[in-house]
Amino acid sequence: MTVYAALSGPMPKLGVIALALLVGAALLHPAARPRAIAMLAAFALAPVLLIIDIWHSPQLSVVHRHPALAAAGAVIAGLVVIGLAVAFVRRRSLLALLVTAALPFRIPIQAGGVTSNLLVPLYVVVAGGVLAAAFMAWRRPTVPTVEEDRGDPVAKGPRAGLEALSTVWVARLLAVYVLLYAVQATYSSDFEKALQQMVFFYVPFALMFTLLRELRWSARLLRRCLELVAALAVLFALVGFVEYATKTIILNPKLVVQNDLHTYFTVNSVFFDPDIFGRFLALVMVALVAALLYVGRRREQLILTAVLAILWAGLVLTLSRSSLGALLLGMGVLGALRWRPSRTLWVGAAVIAVGAVAVLARPTTFGLNQGLNGASSGRAGLIGGGVHMFGERPLWGYGSGSFVTEYQREHRGTATTLAASHTIAVTIAAEQGVIGELAYLALVLATVFVLLRGARGDPARAAVGAAFVALMLHTNLYADFLEDPLTWALLGLGVALATSTAGAGAPTGRARRPSFAPG
Repeated sequence: MTVYAALSGPMPKLGVIALALLVGAALLHPAARPRAIAMLAAFALAPVLLIIDIWHSPQLSVVHRHPALAAAGAVIAGLVVIGLAVAFVRRRSLLALLVTAALPFRIPIQAGGVTSNLLVPLYVVVAGGVLAAAFMAWRRPTVPTVEEDRGDPVAKGPRAGLEALSTVWVARLLAVYVLLYAVQATYSSDFEKALQQMVFFYVPFALMFTLLRELRWSARLLRRCLELVAALAVLFALVGFVEYATKTIILNPKLVVQNDLHTYFTVNSVFFDPDIFGRFLALVMVALVAALLYVGRRREQLILTAVLAILWAGLVLTLSRSSLGALLLGMGVLGALRWRPSRTLWVGAAVIAVGAVAVLARPTTFGLNQGLNGASSGRAGLIGGGVHMFGERPLWGYGSGSFVTEYQREHRGTATTLAASHTIAVTIAAEQGVIGELAYLALVLATVFVLLRGARGDPARAAVGAAFVALMLHTNLYADFLEDPLTWALLGLGVALATSTAGAGAPTGRARRPSFAPG
């Protein structure tokens, strides 16, 4: 009893801080062996902290009732992870392909009457990657890392040195943000939510970032990943078409109720939320448009155009305004990188003007007759509540993961599913105050600088940079920033490509051969 009291008292909070420190070491340590040890320790500590926290909760009732079955499942999962690690040691590019394939898939797991949609396939892939990285670091500790093997970029010129320094700062700011989140979780009114954020999102995604950053991204590997994610997007869009044609929803019973209450019908495909489905489609479309802008063969242009048409139809059926806005912004960034920025501004202004005329001509169609809160599906009120929370504690906030608890405390009767600001900057301000907001802004600015600087003429870097900017808009219209694996995947790939550019010297400014266009 004394041991359990210690474990359920201050130990989990100290454990979360220790977890953040291990993540920081995995992100920043220059030597392969210490970095691998930190990755293994973080991946081992995270589930231990979670199990301690929920040991007596209904979520683990199956484990208590059937311990042998749970142990057998753990053994099977361990064997799968070991098998993946062996495959990754033999063929490192396989890691990139499996991460790409696993990114969209969330498995609904029911336990104790609660359904959680977890990225189980991605966790398994990352675990295999961590084990493989540890094995290779231990077997060949003297082999230089990708960054070391590219040489000293500072010696190649000031621009290359600036690129290399900037990529380092992205990792540093990620480590700072994760550590700050852990520290601010210690005084949160919902520590359990903060712990789950660390275990389910920040830890595995940070390790995924580290693994992707270390890969050698050849043009062939980039093309194969693009083809894979495009094929998945088409498949998901087809599922959405079937949902719309049959007026059935595969997941999310709450969406079924919402569709029954409205004249329109929203699809979500294999995703739990239509906005998450729309986000995925929008980001894939940005990448495909980047390839289309640089590809020269007519046959490939027709194929890309046909795929984009399918994805556009799927995106329209989500009725996700935030995803449409993200797509528009991503297209604008691509246009500014491919042509003159002034042309993009003029075209963007024209599109916005046409949209404004359409909204003013038919205000009821866009819900403006319901007021700002109604038109935004209640998000304006949530943002106002978040701003009020920030005003109450402007410096340090209410603690990581506390938005739902604190918002419902002030607004009795609010549904749990609605108690989120849907604007990541507001959520951070309410939970973490000015301290967290500054860390967030620094990370965003450094990342945009790294991803867009030198991206002109390089379709792969242009696609990653434009997709990240589009994602940033979506996170401030919907939710989830570092809680989305797509964010970390874009960061890992973008930093790897930027580091490669820095190591190769400053680009000439002329358009290079497409690095991931089909063919």
